[in-house]
Amino acid sequence: MWPLAIAARSTVTALGAGTEPLRAALHARRGGLARCDFPGGPAATWLGQVPGLDSATPPLGLRAYDCRNNRLAELALRSDGFEEAVLRARDRHGVDRVAVVVGTSTAGIEETEQAYARRVPGNTALPADFDFARTHDLQALPDYLRARLGLRGPALVISTACTSGARAIMQAAALIGAGVVDAAVAGGVDSLCRLTLHGFASLELLGRGPCRPCAGDRDGISIGEGAGLLLLERGVRDDAPLLLGAGASSDGHHMSSPHPDGLGAVSAMRAALAAAGLGPEAIDYVNLHGTGTRANDAMEDRAVHHVFGNAVPCSSTKGWTGHTLGASGAIEAVIAAICVEDGLIPGCLGVEAADPTFRCHIATGNDAAPLRRVISNSFGFGGSNCSLIIGRAA
Repeated sequence: MWPLAIAARSTVTALGAGTEPLRAALHARRGGLARCDFPGGPAATWLGQVPGLDSATPPLGLRAYDCRNNRLAELALRSDGFEEAVLRARDRHGVDRVAVVVGTSTAGIEETEQAYARRVPGNTALPADFDFARTHDLQALPDYLRARLGLRGPALVISTACTSGARAIMQAAALIGAGVVDAAVAGGVDSLCRLTLHGFASLELLGRGPCRPCAGDRDGISIGEGAGLLLLERGVRDDAPLLLGAGASSDGHHMSSPHPDGLGAVSAMRAALAAAGLGPEAIDYVNLHGTGTRANDAMEDRAVHHVFGNAVPCSSTKGWTGHTLGASGAIEAVIAAICVEDGLIPGCLGVEAADPTFRCHIATGNDAAPLRRVISNSFGFGGSNCSLIIGRAA
């Protein structure tokens, strides 16, 4: 089934709505993280909060779906001509032949938090106007996108922690490859909420400043929110970047800690290379999962070195966006496409020198180089691992 065309793409991050603000920030080395001012959030940290959500209300007939997560999805539909591209694909293939496969981890938890705060004092019941199924529920996201786009194909949600967006792209590719559909809206959307922020704080994983993946003195994650959507179809379009392959694994090492030697990560990268029919030497840049925690970054260094040695430049782009959790794999797939188009290796932001114990070639400043193929890694709690390969066919 490989390769698949990326017929359209859209991103929403703390840097703004659309791919161009993201592209400009990558080149200018201008991050989107700021001190946390999210209501009820932990103050002593930084995060990547998306501006402009107040204006991203769903259309009148779909207001029952209104929540922070679906507003991020709505903003992505309005950006980069993405909605128009999907409607053209719908006209080409038919409403039953376009799938929606998206990942999320938080879904509409923030909407439930607000409903909980609005309870009548002394009453345990949530307000009568709270619509769990169309806001909080995981399936609310793909249902909203399908209704919003007038589609009747399969609508699936993937929730595998921080690999959700990448796994959704892989699952969408499988549906196309199996002939179930001819095209798919795929990616991930995740929104800020108090549960996530305080949950990571309780695990002592939040950094005190903007996250600095791969730095020797890195001290933790900066949580972000965002959306990344791709329109996948069969075939090759001009010289645009393609989805060349994908691989996944589940090592189940620990609920929240990665396997120290990255065995599952190695398996996912090798599976992606096999799917694309490529050897390690065909990869020109590795977009690391790179969250900025001590254990995760060290594990990924060992895993990437095991597959690629130190010949391939590597970096994490979470210093720009924060860790957008279930959206990160999809947003970083778009970043990988930008890197291929622009010949850009975006070195880790805010890092003067990489951890001296690392063996990989960690880029700490931007570099220009011809890039044919990029592998983008996503790893999640519970030992979930996924790698996507974005690039040119030849």
